[in-house]
Amino acid sequence: MPTERSACDGYNVASFPGEPGLRRRGGVSSASERSLASLRELDLTAAERSLLRRQSTPEKLQSFINSIPINFEPDGDTCYTVHEVLAHRRAHCIEAALVAACALWLSGEPPLLLDLRAEGDWDHVVALFRRGGLWGAIAKSNHLALRGRDPVYRSVRELALSYFHEYHNERGEKTLREYSRPFDLRVLDPAQWVSGDAGAWEAERRIDLSPHYRLFPRTQRRHLTPIDAMQWRARQLVEYRRPRKRR
Repeated sequence: MPTERSACDGYNVASFPGEPGLRRRGGVSSASERSLASLRELDLTAAERSLLRRQSTPEKLQSFINSIPINFEPDGDTCYTVHEVLAHRRAHCIEAALVAACALWLSGEPPLLLDLRAEGDWDHVVALFRRGGLWGAIAKSNHLALRGRDPVYRSVRELALSYFHEYHNERGEKTLREYSRPFDLRVLDPAQWVSGDAGAWEAERRIDLSPHYRLFPRTQRRHLTPIDAMQWRARQLVEYRRPRKRR
């Protein structure tokens, strides 16, 4: 696994191939070419495109993501594409992150995702954006603490650490351990995550396989404290209640 040092505070736009404006020797970056081509091939309906374009600021986009009901996957595991989320009107974290990344792309920003990897718990995926050279995130969660982040973080590692304290499992253990390199969705065919009707499973697989970095040395785990009674109470606060199973 790459060392923590290789992906922490020195991580910036210059070290990330795929950011708009970066050039390789001999011409325009391949990411820029992919962006121009793929935006013409997203195959969204006019209504879908208009809806996403209206989410023109991170604040509007986060509010829109919050307004989509949680996908409790009543019929089994899903990984909806953007088109499927808008059709079914529900999403869990990676599904909402894909929607947010697509909206950012339509606004001229790179569609970047960040995977937060947990131990003994669910992973969390957020969409990344930058303002004034600092990182922020758009995120979907039924719990308040794992939602979006304002753009105040100097590095992706710093942003990932902002999720650490409230990231815990049903045993009260703090479980966040790793974060990924920002994953540029332009490397994928838009049909695999934007317009398809067969799920975004390839996008999920590729994000999971992308390089991940430890947030802290393994030896620090023995110093982690479980959540306290007040945090247990806060954990019960959710926006959407799980529907009762049909008999």
